[in-house]
Amino acid sequence: MNKLILWDIDGTIIVSHGAGVRAMERGLTKRFGVKCDLSQIDWAGRTDSWITGEVFRYTGLPDTPQNSHDYLEAYLELLPIELRDGPQGQVLPGVLELLETLHHRKDLAQGLLTGNLKRGAELKLTHFKVWHYFEFGAYADDSSVRNDLGPHALRRAKARHAVDFPPDRTFIIGDTPYDIECGKVIGARTIAVATGKYSVAELAAHQPTAVFENFADTAAFMRVINAE
Repeated sequence: MNKLILWDIDGTIIVSHGAGVRAMERGLTKRFGVKCDLSQIDWAGRTDSWITGEVFRYTGLPDTPQNSHDYLEAYLELLPIELRDGPQGQVLPGVLELLETLHHRKDLAQGLLTGNLKRGAELKLTHFKVWHYFEFGAYADDSSVRNDLGPHALRRAKARHAVDFPPDRTFIIGDTPYDIECGKVIGARTIAVATGKYSVAELAAHQPTAVFENFADTAAFMRVINAE
């Protein structure tokens, strides 16, 4: 085992049609009695803990550890309801086939590198029946700064598999320039996919290792992973 695949979630593995955004907006009202239109915040590719700070700044609420804890607890309480009752999302094209293909490869491990809280990641991926593919990851619990998450993921991959995964054999997969940037920070390869808010051209401008319109072509994705 000498290759590591680290997946982003929203816009990369799944689309939930705004379940997380609605849960964050409702959680704010439930906990603090105020409203915030998250469309005012450029949250794509950011961490839940970073978004929390921006929500507090936007609404004027004190950004204290207690307020952050209470707000995110309310969000996590409402997230399963939004996933269940809101517009039905889906696993994005080709992703399930890729997860299954990679799962059976003995030479690589796959985990998460996501801006979601760990509990949020589990709630979302359990809802879409793909949580079991991921035994470790790095999350918004680790840092509000996405560029800090790579070392956490590498450390947990080593703890789980007793293998040092070199950065140049690590692939970070995501749908935003922030995913590409956090991969480059640790010297990893990066695979971008235009299934979120950014186009192929916009992602390509950040010079990822590879960029795809979507992951429907399993063989094309695997050629990138298999390239030495």
